[in-house]
Amino acid sequence: MILRRTCVLLSTTASVLLLLLLYGGLSSQQWASSRAALRDYQLLGSPLYKLDLTWPHNPELFTGAVFAVAVDQYAGVVYVAQRGDNVPKMLVFSTDGHLLMSWNSSSLEMPHGLFVADAATSSPTVWVTDVGTGPHGHCVKQYSPSGKLLQVLGTPGQAGTGVSPLQFDQPAEIFVHSSGDIYIVDGDGGLNNRLIKLSPELDVMWMHGEKGQGLAQFYIPHSVTVDAAQRVWVADRGNKRIQVFNSISGEWLGTWGSCFTEDAPYSVRITPDKKHLVVAQLNTNQLTVLEAPPVGMIGQCRVESVIQLGDDTKPHLVDLDLKTGALYVAEIGAQQAQKFTPFSLGGNLL
Repeated sequence: MILRRTCVLLSTTASVLLLLLLYGGLSSQQWASSRAALRDYQLLGSPLYKLDLTWPHNPELFTGAVFAVAVDQYAGVVYVAQRGDNVPKMLVFSTDGHLLMSWNSSSLEMPHGLFVADAATSSPTVWVTDVGTGPHGHCVKQYSPSGKLLQVLGTPGQAGTGVSPLQFDQPAEIFVHSSGDIYIVDGDGGLNNRLIKLSPELDVMWMHGEKGQGLAQFYIPHSVTVDAAQRVWVADRGNKRIQVFNSISGEWLGTWGSCFTEDAPYSVRITPDKKHLVVAQLNTNQLTVLEAPPVGMIGQCRVESVIQLGDDTKPHLVDLDLKTGALYVAEIGAQQAQKFTPFSLGGNLL
Protein backbone atom coordinates (compact mmCIF):
# COMPACT_ATOMS: atom_id res chain seq x y z
CA MET A 1 0.00 0.00 0.00
CA ILE A 2 2.92 2.32 0.75
CA LEU A 3 4.25 1.77 -2.77
CA ARG A 4 0.92 2.81 -4.22
CA ARG A 5 0.88 6.18 -2.50
CA THR A 6 4.57 7.18 -2.51
CA CYS A 7 7.35 7.87 -4.94
CA VAL A 8 11.08 8.47 -4.86
CA LEU A 9 12.64 11.36 -6.73
CA LEU A 10 15.91 10.17 -8.23
CA SER A 11 18.94 12.26 -9.13
CA THR A 12 22.61 11.39 -8.84
CA THR A 13 22.75 12.43 -5.19
CA ALA A 14 19.25 11.27 -4.31
CA SER A 15 19.88 7.75 -5.59
CA VAL A 16 22.83 7.42 -3.19
CA LEU A 17 20.58 8.51 -0.34
CA LEU A 18 17.99 5.94 -1.38
CA LEU A 19 20.51 3.12 -1.17
CA LEU A 20 21.50 4.24 2.32
CA LEU A 21 17.88 4.31 3.40
CA LEU A 22 17.13 0.88 1.94
CA TYR A 23 20.19 -0.96 3.17
CA GLY A 24 21.37 1.08 6.14
CA GLY A 25 19.37 -0.81 8.74
CA LEU A 26 16.98 2.06 9.56
CA SER A 27 13.99 1.47 11.78
CA SER A 28 10.53 1.82 10.26
CA GLN A 29 10.08 5.15 12.05
CA GLN A 30 13.43 6.43 10.77
CA TRP A 31 12.59 5.19 7.27
CA ALA A 32 9.25 7.03 7.28
CA SER A 33 10.98 10.24 8.34
CA SER A 34 13.78 9.81 5.79
CA ARG A 35 11.29 9.00 3.03
CA ALA A 36 9.48 12.26 3.65
CA ALA A 37 12.78 14.12 3.52
CA LEU A 38 13.69 12.41 0.25
CA ARG A 39 10.42 13.52 -1.33
CA ASP A 40 11.48 17.10 -0.68
CA TYR A 41 15.03 16.63 -1.91
CA GLN A 42 16.04 19.40 -4.27
CA LEU A 43 18.96 19.74 -6.65
CA LEU A 44 19.79 23.11 -8.14
CA GLY A 45 19.45 23.26 -11.89
CA SER A 46 17.65 19.90 -12.13
CA PRO A 47 13.89 19.92 -12.72
CA LEU A 48 12.31 17.74 -10.04
CA TYR A 49 8.80 17.09 -8.83
CA LYS A 50 7.46 16.24 -5.40
CA LEU A 51 4.41 14.13 -4.70
CA ASP A 52 1.30 15.87 -3.39
CA LEU A 53 0.03 13.37 -0.84
CA THR A 54 -3.16 15.37 -0.30
CA TRP A 55 -4.45 14.88 -3.86
CA PRO A 56 -7.13 13.74 -4.20
CA HIS A 57 -8.67 14.03 -0.77
CA ASN A 58 -10.45 10.69 -1.16
CA PRO A 59 -8.28 8.24 -3.13
CA GLU A 60 -10.79 5.47 -2.43
CA LEU A 61 -12.90 7.03 -5.18
CA PHE A 62 -10.67 5.27 -7.71
CA THR A 63 -12.47 1.97 -8.25
CA GLY A 64 -11.19 0.91 -11.67
CA ALA A 65 -7.99 0.79 -13.72
CA VAL A 66 -6.95 4.41 -14.31
CA PHE A 67 -5.83 4.89 -17.91
CA ALA A 68 -5.78 8.63 -18.61
CA VAL A 69 -5.83 12.09 -17.08
CA ALA A 70 -6.37 15.57 -18.53
CA VAL A 71 -6.30 19.08 -17.06
CA ASP A 72 -8.46 22.11 -17.77
CA GLN A 73 -6.09 24.85 -16.61
CA TYR A 74 -8.67 27.64 -16.85
CA ALA A 75 -11.39 25.93 -14.83
CA GLY A 76 -8.97 24.27 -12.40
CA VAL A 77 -10.43 20.84 -13.19
CA VAL A 78 -8.82 17.42 -13.65
CA TYR A 79 -10.53 14.61 -15.59
CA VAL A 80 -9.57 11.01 -14.80
CA ALA A 81 -10.69 8.12 -17.02
CA GLN A 82 -10.95 4.62 -15.63
CA ARG A 83 -12.13 1.19 -16.77
CA GLY A 84 -13.92 -1.62 -15.03
CA ASP A 85 -17.30 -3.19 -14.44
CA ASN A 86 -19.85 -0.98 -12.70
CA VAL A 87 -17.46 1.93 -12.21
CA PRO A 88 -17.87 5.54 -13.39
CA LYS A 89 -15.76 5.93 -16.53
CA MET A 90 -14.94 9.56 -15.74
CA LEU A 91 -14.10 11.16 -12.40
CA VAL A 92 -13.86 14.95 -12.30
CA PHE A 93 -11.76 16.57 -9.58
CA SER A 94 -10.74 20.09 -8.72
CA THR A 95 -7.01 20.76 -8.86
CA ASP A 96 -7.04 20.98 -5.05
CA GLY A 97 -8.40 17.43 -4.76
CA HIS A 98 -12.18 17.62 -4.34
CA LEU A 99 -14.47 15.34 -6.35
CA LEU A 100 -16.79 17.57 -8.40
CA MET A 101 -18.75 14.96 -10.33
CA SER A 102 -18.55 11.63 -12.11
CA TRP A 103 -20.16 10.40 -15.29
CA ASN A 104 -20.60 7.09 -17.02
CA SER A 105 -21.96 7.74 -20.51
CA SER A 106 -23.36 4.63 -22.17
CA SER A 107 -21.50 5.72 -25.31
CA LEU A 108 -18.10 5.28 -23.64
CA GLU A 109 -16.76 1.72 -23.53
CA MET A 110 -13.00 1.61 -22.85
CA PRO A 111 -11.38 5.04 -22.51
CA HIS A 112 -7.72 5.13 -23.44
CA GLY A 113 -6.56 8.70 -24.06
CA LEU A 114 -7.91 12.05 -22.81
CA PHE A 115 -7.51 15.67 -23.84
CA VAL A 116 -9.26 18.86 -22.74
CA ALA A 117 -9.64 21.34 -25.58
CA ASP A 118 -10.05 24.56 -23.65
CA ALA A 119 -9.79 28.26 -24.26
CA ALA A 120 -10.16 31.21 -21.93
CA THR A 121 -13.02 32.61 -24.03
CA SER A 122 -14.97 29.45 -24.88
CA SER A 123 -16.42 26.38 -23.24
CA PRO A 124 -13.99 23.46 -22.83
CA THR A 125 -14.72 20.05 -24.28
CA VAL A 126 -13.32 16.66 -23.31
CA TRP A 127 -11.95 14.42 -26.06
CA VAL A 128 -11.70 10.68 -25.35
CA THR A 129 -10.23 7.90 -27.47
CA ASP A 130 -12.28 4.72 -27.06
CA VAL A 131 -10.57 1.39 -27.77
CA GLY A 132 -13.60 -0.72 -26.92
CA THR A 133 -14.60 -3.54 -29.25
CA GLY A 134 -18.35 -3.23 -28.69
CA PRO A 135 -20.94 -1.14 -30.57
CA HIS A 136 -19.41 2.19 -29.46
CA GLY A 137 -15.71 1.38 -29.75
CA HIS A 138 -12.90 2.27 -32.19
CA CYS A 139 -13.80 5.97 -32.09
CA VAL A 140 -12.68 9.38 -30.90
CA LYS A 141 -15.40 11.21 -28.97
CA GLN A 142 -16.02 14.75 -27.86
CA TYR A 143 -17.99 15.37 -24.66
CA SER A 144 -19.16 18.36 -22.71
CA PRO A 145 -17.59 18.79 -19.25
CA SER A 146 -20.66 17.09 -17.74
CA GLY A 147 -20.49 14.07 -20.05
CA LYS A 148 -22.90 14.94 -22.87
CA LEU A 149 -21.77 13.36 -26.14
CA LEU A 150 -21.19 16.11 -28.72
CA GLN A 151 -19.39 14.46 -31.62
CA VAL A 152 -17.99 11.11 -32.76
CA LEU A 153 -15.04 10.62 -35.13
CA GLY A 154 -14.84 7.21 -36.76
CA THR A 155 -17.39 4.45 -37.31
CA PRO A 156 -18.77 3.23 -33.96
CA GLY A 157 -18.14 -0.45 -33.39
CA GLN A 158 -16.15 -0.95 -36.58
CA ALA A 159 -12.37 -1.06 -36.80
CA GLY A 160 -11.02 0.23 -40.08
CA THR A 161 -8.19 1.87 -41.98
CA GLY A 162 -10.07 4.37 -44.14
CA VAL A 163 -9.70 8.14 -44.17
CA SER A 164 -12.86 9.02 -46.16
CA PRO A 165 -14.88 8.36 -44.15
CA LEU A 166 -12.44 8.35 -41.24
CA GLN A 167 -12.01 5.04 -39.44
CA PHE A 168 -9.89 3.97 -36.47
CA ASP A 169 -8.70 0.78 -34.82
CA GLN A 170 -7.98 1.31 -31.11
CA PRO A 171 -7.04 5.02 -31.35
CA ALA A 172 -4.52 5.77 -28.60
CA GLU A 173 -4.54 9.53 -28.00
CA ILE A 174 -5.65 12.91 -29.35
CA PHE A 175 -4.14 16.40 -29.07
CA VAL A 176 -6.19 19.46 -30.03
CA HIS A 177 -4.09 22.55 -30.77
CA SER A 178 -5.28 26.04 -29.84
CA SER A 179 -5.69 26.66 -33.60
CA GLY A 180 -8.32 23.92 -33.72
CA ASP A 181 -6.05 21.50 -35.59
CA ILE A 182 -6.36 17.92 -34.33
CA TYR A 183 -3.60 15.32 -34.05
CA ILE A 184 -4.49 11.65 -33.50
CA VAL A 185 -2.27 8.61 -32.99
CA ASP A 186 -4.03 5.43 -34.12
CA GLY A 187 -3.74 2.75 -32.83
CA ASP A 188 -2.98 0.98 -29.63
CA GLY A 189 -2.01 -2.38 -31.16
CA GLY A 190 -4.71 -2.58 -33.82
CA LEU A 191 -4.63 -2.50 -37.62
CA ASN A 192 -3.31 1.05 -37.84
CA ASN A 193 0.00 2.67 -36.98
CA ARG A 194 -0.83 6.24 -37.94
CA LEU A 195 -0.29 9.86 -37.05
CA ILE A 196 -3.12 11.93 -38.55
CA LYS A 197 -3.54 15.70 -38.65
CA LEU A 198 -7.08 17.00 -39.13
CA SER A 199 -8.19 20.55 -39.79
CA PRO A 200 -10.84 22.14 -37.53
CA GLU A 201 -13.30 21.10 -40.25
CA LEU A 202 -12.06 17.49 -39.88
CA ASP A 203 -10.33 17.32 -43.25
CA VAL A 204 -7.15 15.20 -43.36
CA MET A 205 -4.24 17.64 -43.71
CA TRP A 206 -1.47 15.04 -43.72
CA MET A 207 -0.81 11.57 -42.41
CA HIS A 208 2.01 9.12 -41.71
CA GLY A 209 0.59 5.64 -41.70
CA GLU A 210 3.18 3.01 -42.44
CA LYS A 211 4.09 0.28 -39.95
CA GLY A 212 7.81 -0.29 -39.49
CA GLN A 213 11.04 0.82 -37.88
CA GLY A 214 12.11 3.37 -40.50
CA LEU A 215 11.84 7.14 -40.44
CA ALA A 216 8.22 8.32 -40.12
CA GLN A 217 7.08 4.71 -39.65
CA PHE A 218 5.39 3.56 -36.44
CA TYR A 219 4.75 0.53 -34.31
CA ILE A 220 2.02 1.32 -31.74
CA PRO A 221 2.13 5.15 -31.70
CA HIS A 222 0.79 5.81 -28.23
CA SER A 223 0.91 9.53 -27.36
CA VAL A 224 1.16 12.87 -29.17
CA THR A 225 1.79 16.50 -28.21
CA VAL A 226 2.66 19.72 -30.04
CA ASP A 227 5.09 22.39 -28.84
CA ALA A 228 5.24 26.14 -29.49
CA ALA A 229 7.87 25.66 -32.23
CA GLN A 230 5.44 23.81 -34.54
CA ARG A 231 6.90 20.41 -33.67
CA VAL A 232 4.80 17.28 -33.16
CA TRP A 233 6.22 14.78 -30.65
CA VAL A 234 5.01 11.18 -30.91
CA ALA A 235 5.72 8.40 -28.41
CA ASP A 236 6.44 5.52 -30.84
CA ARG A 237 5.97 2.87 -28.18
CA GLY A 238 6.68 -0.33 -30.09
CA ASN A 239 9.91 1.10 -31.52
CA LYS A 240 11.06 2.51 -28.15
CA ARG A 241 11.55 6.01 -29.45
CA ILE A 242 10.04 9.47 -29.84
CA GLN A 243 9.65 10.81 -33.37
CA VAL A 244 9.35 14.50 -34.20
CA PHE A 245 7.53 16.13 -37.14
CA ASN A 246 6.80 19.60 -38.46
CA SER A 247 3.20 20.37 -37.54
CA ILE A 248 2.53 22.36 -40.70
CA SER A 249 4.01 20.14 -43.39
CA GLY A 250 4.26 16.79 -41.60
CA GLU A 251 7.97 16.64 -42.46
CA TRP A 252 10.01 14.23 -40.32
CA LEU A 253 12.48 16.20 -38.16
CA GLY A 254 14.22 13.65 -35.96
CA THR A 255 14.13 10.69 -33.60
CA TRP A 256 15.08 10.15 -29.96
CA GLY A 257 15.82 6.56 -28.95
CA SER A 258 18.91 6.50 -26.77
CA CYS A 259 16.95 7.40 -23.62
CA PHE A 260 14.59 4.44 -23.99
CA THR A 261 16.81 1.37 -24.14
CA GLU A 262 15.18 -0.20 -21.07
CA ASP A 263 11.56 0.73 -21.66
CA ALA A 264 9.44 2.45 -24.27
CA PRO A 265 7.91 5.91 -23.95
CA TYR A 266 4.17 5.60 -23.32
CA SER A 267 3.25 9.26 -22.87
CA VAL A 268 4.84 12.60 -23.77
CA ARG A 269 3.97 16.14 -22.67
CA ILE A 270 5.74 19.54 -22.75
CA THR A 271 6.26 21.56 -19.55
CA PRO A 272 4.72 25.06 -19.40
CA ASP A 273 8.07 26.81 -19.90
CA LYS A 274 8.64 24.72 -23.06
CA LYS A 275 12.05 23.64 -21.74
CA HIS A 276 11.34 20.02 -20.83
CA LEU A 277 9.41 16.95 -21.89
CA VAL A 278 7.85 14.56 -19.37
CA VAL A 279 7.70 10.94 -20.51
CA ALA A 280 5.94 8.01 -18.79
CA GLN A 281 7.56 4.57 -19.00
CA LEU A 282 5.10 1.93 -17.87
CA ASN A 283 7.22 -1.20 -17.49
CA THR A 284 10.01 0.46 -15.49
CA ASN A 285 7.47 2.42 -13.40
CA GLN A 286 9.09 5.78 -13.96
CA LEU A 287 8.56 9.30 -15.23
CA THR A 288 11.51 10.78 -17.10
CA VAL A 289 12.12 14.50 -17.52
CA LEU A 290 14.01 15.26 -20.74
CA GLU A 291 15.58 18.48 -21.92
CA ALA A 292 13.64 19.97 -24.84
CA PRO A 293 15.86 21.02 -27.75
CA PRO A 294 15.96 24.66 -28.89
CA VAL A 295 14.06 25.78 -31.94
CA GLY A 296 15.70 24.65 -35.17
CA MET A 297 17.30 21.45 -33.91
CA ILE A 298 16.37 18.08 -32.44
CA GLY A 299 19.73 16.51 -31.50
CA GLN A 300 19.89 13.67 -28.98
CA CYS A 301 17.69 13.22 -25.93
CA ARG A 302 19.16 14.05 -22.54
CA VAL A 303 17.68 12.99 -19.19
CA GLU A 304 17.39 15.77 -16.61
CA SER A 305 15.78 13.77 -13.80
CA VAL A 306 13.65 10.73 -13.05
CA ILE A 307 10.68 10.11 -10.77
CA GLN A 308 10.87 6.47 -9.81
CA LEU A 309 7.47 5.15 -8.79
CA GLY A 310 6.68 2.07 -6.72
CA ASP A 311 6.73 -1.43 -8.19
CA ASP A 312 3.75 -2.31 -10.41
CA THR A 313 2.46 1.27 -10.40
CA LYS A 314 2.41 1.22 -14.23
CA PRO A 315 2.16 4.90 -15.27
CA HIS A 316 0.23 5.01 -18.53
CA LEU A 317 -0.51 8.59 -19.63
CA VAL A 318 0.28 11.98 -18.08
CA ASP A 319 -0.85 15.58 -18.40
CA LEU A 320 0.42 18.93 -17.16
CA ASP A 321 -1.39 21.93 -15.75
CA LEU A 322 -0.01 24.67 -17.99
CA LYS A 323 -0.92 27.30 -15.40
CA THR A 324 0.73 25.86 -12.29
CA GLY A 325 3.12 23.29 -13.79
CA ALA A 326 1.56 20.45 -11.77
CA LEU A 327 2.00 16.98 -13.24
CA TYR A 328 -0.83 14.43 -13.12
CA VAL A 329 -0.20 10.72 -13.74
CA ALA A 330 -2.67 7.95 -14.61
CA GLU A 331 -1.43 4.68 -13.09
CA ILE A 332 -2.97 1.42 -14.28
CA GLY A 333 -1.31 -0.94 -11.83
CA ALA A 334 -1.89 1.21 -8.76
CA GLN A 335 -5.44 2.02 -9.92
CA GLN A 336 -5.03 5.69 -9.11
CA ALA A 337 -4.07 9.11 -10.41
CA GLN A 338 -1.40 11.12 -8.63
CA LYS A 339 -0.37 14.76 -8.59
CA PHE A 340 3.22 16.01 -8.51
CA THR A 341 4.19 19.63 -8.02
CA PRO A 342 7.38 21.14 -9.47
CA PHE A 343 10.08 22.77 -7.42
CA SER A 344 13.71 23.87 -7.62
CA LEU A 345 16.20 25.52 -5.31
CA GLY A 346 16.08 28.52 -7.60
CA GLY A 347 12.36 28.86 -6.95
CA ASN A 348 11.35 28.59 -10.60
CA LEU A 349 8.56 26.30 -11.76
CA LEU A 350 9.15 23.99 -14.69
